[in-house]
Amino acid sequence: MATGDMRLSIAHQTRFALRLTAALSTLSSSSNTVFSPLSLHVALSLLAAGAGGATRDQLLDALGGGDGPAAAESLHALAEQVAQLVLADGSEAGGPRVTFADAVFVDASFKLKPAFEKVAVGKYKAETQSVDFQKKAAQVAAQVNSWVEKVTSGLIKELLPPDSVDETTRLVLGNALYFKGAWTEKFDASETRDSEFHLLDGSSVQAPFMSSTDDQYIAAYDTFKVLKLPYQQGGDTRQFSMYIILPELQDGIWSLADKLSSEPEFLEKHIPMRTIPVGQFKVPKFKISFGFEASDLLRGLGLQLPLSEEADMSELVDSPLGQNLCVSSIFHKSFVEVNEEGTEAAAATTIGIMLCSYTMPVDFVADHPFLFLIREDTTGVVLFVGHVVNPLLAA
Repeated sequence: MATGDMRLSIAHQTRFALRLTAALSTLSSSSNTVFSPLSLHVALSLLAAGAGGATRDQLLDALGGGDGPAAAESLHALAEQVAQLVLADGSEAGGPRVTFADAVFVDASFKLKPAFEKVAVGKYKAETQSVDFQKKAAQVAAQVNSWVEKVTSGLIKELLPPDSVDETTRLVLGNALYFKGAWTEKFDASETRDSEFHLLDGSSVQAPFMSSTDDQYIAAYDTFKVLKLPYQQGGDTRQFSMYIILPELQDGIWSLADKLSSEPEFLEKHIPMRTIPVGQFKVPKFKISFGFEASDLLRGLGLQLPLSEEADMSELVDSPLGQNLCVSSIFHKSFVEVNEEGTEAAAATTIGIMLCSYTMPVDFVADHPFLFLIREDTTGVVLFVGHVVNPLLAA
């Protein structure tokens, strides 16, 4: 993917991220939140590789603009590039520790379509695991959860809640992301002090604040300020940073959130470019764990078809039953901790895919007396009724 193409694809990805942020902030305005738009974007991009027709087009449109095979290819190329360039581990050279993994858990009764498997393994570097959802659903859920826990260094446990996977599940597409970065300029823990943090309802709490007298990357505007806290670089050109966007008003967070989500270039335009001297400088330590089921949120972003029983997931598996697959759940969990040393964060997303029109197999062995009737079904007129006590008797 050429650099210009990648920039455009990332701009689309950012737009998706900010639309999701806006939708999530209205849902959970009274609690702290954290989520990984990247993890969700990659999971849905992989889902698009298994979708067909209008379902695929709706996914492509929401995720990256445009539809058709070219849009799908650029989406998969983006996932591959991001994994290689952005999510490579940098810890050996002193940069952030980054881990990212994809997996496809598929029921042993199904074989993945070669085209889907090629994209999943080739572009997404997904490991594919054959499992038994039909007889061992609870064990498979535990297997998915322990895979997520391992990739996220134990930060995300129980991504799949109990009973979220059952005998009707046929596939789970999942990914997990872990990040641990140290600040370029660490905070001195002996300078951390409790201070007042003002809440939206007008009350306040005492919280531990980190402080520093070093020059900081800050940009100040009329109604908000932006702080950039860079993480130590490794042996490559990547530079990870945390941005804190602070409204001037104590209750200005939601109008600022609106601005951020309605102007995709907002952050790009307001990034602090140089360090400036600081007067009072206090940033609270915080730790957030947040999880949600994303289906309703994503329907609100235009993904009605992929999340309905009319979904076309026919490109996933080589089976006539592939026509009957649909998404049953999209679970996402994230964790972040910010302290004097730096940041540790993790996220995971799973998409459960089940047989929509599936019913448990039922035996029907007419080996004892039975009733029968012959009926015309549009009118309900019954033409004959009878019973059979012995099929060998002619009367």
